[in-house]
Amino acid sequence: MQFHINAFDGTDEAALDRRMSVREDHLAQARHAFENGELLMGGAILNDEGKMIGSTLFVEMESRAALDQWLANDPYTKANAWQTFEIREVKIAKLG
Repeated sequence: MQFHINAFDGTDEAALDRRMSVREDHLAQARHAFENGELLMGGAILNDEGKMIGSTLFVEMESRAALDQWLANDPYTKANAWQTFEIREVKIAKLG
């Protein structure tokens, strides 16, 4: 199953600090997930000032339950950087 996730950071003053404190751990885990074929594409969501306020991800998982567990184990979730999620099942077009 393929999913599109918008994971939004908190909106309090410490939100960006929480994100940045675990960013390298998050990126290391993301690289591993990419190599395993779980993470298809991802990146930061920016506000009008160019500051990171969340992430958008395209992933492939066995089930919604597997996705929920994967998100729960992400450093951003564990550090309470990501606080709200919009999740949709999608079918990514093969263009190549």
